[in-house]
Amino acid sequence: MKREELEALRAKVSCEAVLEQAGYELDARESTRRAVKYRHGSSIIIVTHDGRGWFDPLSDEKGDVFALAMFFDKVTFPVAAEAVAGLVGFRLSRPEWKSPRSPGSAGDITGRWRSRRTPSPGSETWRYLCWERSVPPAIVRHAIREDILREGPYGSMWAAHVDCHGAVVGWEERGPEWRGFSAGGSKVLFRLGPSNFNRLCVTEAAIDAMSLAALEGSRERTLYISTGGGWSPTTDTALAALAAHPGSSLVAATDANSQGDAYAERLRAIAEKSGCDWQRLRPPADDWNEVLQDREKERRERKIEKKMRPAACAPAASREASPGQGRPLTRPDARPATWKGS
Repeated sequence: MKREELEALRAKVSCEAVLEQAGYELDARESTRRAVKYRHGSSIIIVTHDGRGWFDPLSDEKGDVFALAMFFDKVTFPVAAEAVAGLVGFRLSRPEWKSPRSPGSAGDITGRWRSRRTPSPGSETWRYLCWERSVPPAIVRHAIREDILREGPYGSMWAAHVDCHGAVVGWEERGPEWRGFSAGGSKVLFRLGPSNFNRLCVTEAAIDAMSLAALEGSRERTLYISTGGGWSPTTDTALAALAAHPGSSLVAATDANSQGDAYAERLRAIAEKSGCDWQRLRPPADDWNEVLQDREKERRERKIEKKMRPAACAPAASREASPGQGRPLTRPDARPATWKGS
């Protein structure tokens, strides 16, 4: 094929078409407009650039639609090009993405971050975190003190990703109807906890990091981390630098699924290379926020059950004061009754 024909094919055929034909399924829960996630067993492919690019988050493989066809079928470029040509006109099974926010310029990351307010009790973001996601107010206040939370549009929250110097370089965006990452931002690490840590707990989302902190009671000298659901080279470098701290222990607190297990193995490799301890902390549900919400639901149910439980009739002797309680309940002006035990 001529170069012009190849460029036309690249524009007409999405990487998603190749994935669907190969049996991959869309993971809508973990997808955004800019990064569409497909799964097939333990294999994961992320489609970017409006379907024109892709990468494997668990390896260094990436490229365009032709590279994807070559990657799957282990064929030469001419054979891959013919396979892609056969997908012209292929209609994707998923609906078109509709973002709940209006598109805008990436702008200056620092300026955009500083222009947003911090969450406050009663605000939409506060209600989303504390009411819908069951994150305790104490944990939210802790994150606010560390200046890593902002209120996003439509009741969403922004959770900062910072570099090794503590500068905000991007943020995770989570809300009732929206999930994504800051336009123009860099995905490094969300960090909640002290700088003098000796234990690193790595999760896949900022809300999971805050949820684990709540479940553990913010363990002393523990730094709770989120990779933001991805694994960029800067993320790998940042984790390796943290794991190199003397006496550190690296805890893989990633999700309880194939992707979480794959990330855990990558963390094991980082720990072994850095010479630090390693542990797999697997949530009893899919992720740590689900565990936290289940615990809160059980607590509420116990509270309701306790309120609805009929009060038992007290024996006659118990209607008078017990030792050390002073006056009887029925006669506030009477002397303390004598306790008659059996």
